Amino acid sequence: MKVTGAKGPQEAVQKQFGLINLLKAGAAQLIVLHHLAFYGPMADHARPLAPDLFDWLAGDARIAVQVFLVIGGFLAAKSLSPQGYPGLHNPVATILRRYIKLAPPFFIAMLLTVAASVLASGWMSHDSISAPPTLSQLGAHALLLHGVLGYESLSAGAWYVAIDFQLYAVTVLISSLLGVLINGCSSRRLMPIAIAAAVCASLLYFNRDSDWDVWAPYFMGSYGLGMLAWWASDPKRSFSSVVTLLLLMAVPTLLALVVDFRTRIALALTVACALVLYGRVGSSAATFGLWRAVNVVGKISYSVFLVHFPVCLIINAAFTRFVPATAHLQATGTLVAWVASLLVGAAFFRWIEAPLGRTFIYPSSSAVSRRLGLKG
Repeated sequence: MKVTGAKGPQEAVQKQFGLINLLKAGAAQLIVLHHLAFYGPMADHARPLAPDLFDWLAGDARIAVQVFLVIGGFLAAKSLSPQGYPGLHNPVATILRRYIKLAPPFFIAMLLTVAASVLASGWMSHDSISAPPTLSQLGAHALLLHGVLGYESLSAGAWYVAIDFQLYAVTVLISSLLGVLINGCSSRRLMPIAIAAAVCASLLYFNRDSDWDVWAPYFMGSYGLGMLAWWASDPKRSFSSVVTLLLLMAVPTLLALVVDFRTRIALALTVACALVLYGRVGSSAATFGLWRAVNVVGKISYSVFLVHFPVCLIINAAFTRFVPATAHLQATGTLVAWVASLLVGAAFFRWIEAPLGRTFIYPSSSAVSRRLGLKG
């Protein structure tokens, strides 16, 4: 595959994906540290060393998940409707491909969590250790329906994978339905307008009611902002079109924040705007060693997200059973668990996630190829 055509669009997308890897890498670390601080017990013993830091990690650091939601929407727009046109030839197959991408590594990680819980239960008693799962609980996790069916999650963060799948499926259905309704009349405005309406409904109603937090509409505000950010960053769009898209991002979000201020939504809007700004005017990504390391950590972030909980659970149990409960030693255990999560995540990516991904063929979008200036 070689690069042809104008370099501008390609460079803009490359700059965005450098930023995406940076955001994913940072957000993944915050999620790992949040779960370490929240679930203890190592962090409970280490807390006197830096109480404000541990309190922040156990509480506010969880909003890092908004970064993943916005990026998820950004990448969904890239693959499903790169130029904003509605309609998909085979929505069922598209949803199935997404399931196949997410579910197999997720279920393997859940089995690792079950094994880790068994091992950890021999060394400590703690609320973070789940009871042995039932077959129906395992089946619900395999189908990514554990949240909506009311089953306890086997791992911290398991809810996010199910929500990501729901959001992608909802986006596919919106695009397909619009394609049927317009009956061949194509417009780049329809998908952005439909997504902006979904963002508005989410932020003004669904996201304000925690009873909806196992369903896609609760999170559609952040996800939709990511989609709008992809379209707004398209260098082929006219200035007026970009301004319209930015208004579709900003107006419902700012209105929602006036009605009910939520830090997580303010962060989602900030991330979405950063993707637009960096894609259009940002400088090219550096190639220094540090930046390459960021790209690697960003690339393995899903694997780290999947396996960090069983890793942290086992190390928590080992330090509880075999190491004195002094602040400095337990803080060392927290750092060990953090580093181990990265190393095991890298191994999981290399030997589980990546091979599973290569097993299936994901047809590339010709529209994305044109935008990148790529020709097979």
